[in-house]
Order: sequence, then C-alpha cells, then structure tokens
Amino acid sequence: MEFQVYAKDEKKVAAAKARAVALTPEQRAEIGRRAAAARWDKSRDVLQSEHPGQLTIGDMTLECDVLSDGTRVITQTDFMEAMHMYYSGWISKNRSDEDVAADTPQFLAFKTLKPFVDKHLGDLQSITVDYRTRRGNIARGIKAEIIPKICDVWLDADEATTLGPRQKKIAAKAKLLMRALAHTGIIALVDEATGYQDVRAKDALAKIFTEFLANERQKWTKTFPIEFYKEIYRLRGWKFEPWNTKRPSVIAAWTDDFVYDRLAPGITEELRAKNPIAESGRRSHKHHQWFNTDRGHPKLKEHLAGVIALLRAADNWDAFKRSLDRVYPRFGETIELPLTARREK
Repeated sequence: MEFQVYAKDEKKVAAAKARAVALTPEQRAEIGRRAAAARWDKSRDVLQSEHPGQLTIGDMTLECDVLSDGTRVITQTDFMEAMHMYYSGWISKNRSDEDVAADTPQFLAFKTLKPFVDKHLGDLQSITVDYRTRRGNIARGIKAEIIPKICDVWLDADEATTLGPRQKKIAAKAKLLMRALAHTGIIALVDEATGYQDVRAKDALAKIFTEFLANERQKWTKTFPIEFYKEIYRLRGWKFEPWNTKRPSVIAAWTDDFVYDRLAPGITEELRAKNPIAESGRRSHKHHQWFNTDRGHPKLKEHLAGVIALLRAADNWDAFKRSLDRVYPRFGETIELPLTARREK
C-alpha cells in the first residue's frame, strides 16, 4: 500500500523548510536539545511497557514490547544497530535542515531517501512512539507494522539511486529483514516473542464473558422450550411425557454440546466454573440463569430457536447432527465436508 502526499502535507514540508532555513546553527542545536530532553523526561505521561520480549530474525536480535494501549514496538536503538546504523557524525552529516526541524527519525534522515519516505510513509509522526520501560526509563520504539515499510524505503532507494557503501549495507540488511518478515508477519512475531498472544486470547474471552454472562445469578425464567426435549425424544425413539421433568442424564451433556459449546468460545467452561456440581451430584442452578438480560439471554434464546428448527427438520439423529455441525459448528473445530459431490444434471 502506498501513501499519497496530499497538499496539506506539502504545505507542512514547505513550512518546515522555510523554518529550517531561517534558523541559525545554534537555534537548530537548541531545538535538538529540547526535543531530546522532552523525550527523556521521566515525569512525562507516556505509554507503559506491558509485555517486553526479545525477537530473533535471522542474525538480528531485537528488543520488542507490547505497550499499554496494545501498540507493538521494536526498540529504535536495537533496530538501528541491527541495520548497521550508528549514532554518529555520519548520520548527522547526512541529515538535512528540514529533517532536523521536522524531527525525522534518524534511520530515515538521509537526503537520498526523501522521495521514498514520502511514497511509503507520508506522516512521519506515526512511525515512532515514546514509552516507559519496566525499569522506568523513557525509550523510543518503532511501531512494528512500520518496519516493512521502512525496509521498502531502503530497497526502493537502492534500486533507483546510487547509494554509498555504508548505505548499501543498510539496504542489504533491509532486504534480508523483508525476506524474513514476508511483509505481514511482524505483528504475530512480536506477539509470540512477548507472550502477548496468550494475553490477547484471554482478553478476547473476557470480553465474550462480559458480553454474554452476568456477575450474579439471575432469577429463573423459562428458557428451554418443551419442544427442545420433545424433538430430541422423537429422534431418539423415546416415549415423551410432557409432565415428567426427570430426564436421562445424557440430556445435560447434549445440552452443553448443542447449545453452550456452539454459542461462543469458552462459554461452557465459564458456566461450569460459575455453576459447579454440588455435593448432591447435581448443579444447584441452571446454566442459563447466568446469562445477562441485555445480550446473553436473547442470544441464547435465538440459538435455541435455530437448534429446535434443525431438530424438527431432521428425519433421524444422524441427519440432525450433520445439520447441527454445518449450521452451528463447535468453536475451534473444522467442519467435515463430504468427500464426493453430486453432479448436476
């Protein structure tokens, strides 16, 4: 995906150029000192390190982190060292006045890169983020999803212009990094390295539980229509007596299977934790009493209506199970497809 440089961006660039030209060397140095002081002020309110980790890509080892708002970052210092870019007079010499005024990241502050930075990145403000490490220091990170685009900048520059020997080495590193990332894997790699993938899964389940379930047991209301049991008895060939509420124990297992296992991920396990089996060998309350009235209970009744429709439409138990697996597959399971298909006449 390419980012277009709109007119308002061109105006910003022109303004930055004009400001840079008007500044004396001393003023530019002062701006740089103030910017550095602001970046490293420990009293600042910045994002926090939540899940630090170490990412190995080829022969590169990079410190990475998932921040308090979910932003994934690669530590800028590690990235620059891995790419053979060092904080030195060499970079400073290659920085334009415009780069200094705009506070362009040092790994992009080369005159030869400017056209390709505009092409692939556009808004330089969204590339890096300052955050507080676990030790309390302020660090600067590069947003993980930007890394492949930074590599694109260097690769395009290498193809379109004549780079110097040092810049050639950086472009070569960018090529190796791009091959390793395959352009889309950086977020998954950071999540794996920091352990955030497990946290993300838990957070997703927590949101589901909050959406469907209540913190307190709700007052009992009739939720499972009698048709649900009547159709199960029909397909099993059992005699159905509407007045008899004592049902085979397997019905409870089928209810978990047909309803709760297929309603939302992790719901059955959460219900069992909220509503455990008592000393009597039975649960003290009905699972459906733990569904909230806003979202959970209506969704449960909607699902039940669909299951009952499948029960009614089936001629036998196996046909019902096949329809159920197709319409309401269990979460995390692969739908079984027929091996042969009918030919159309």
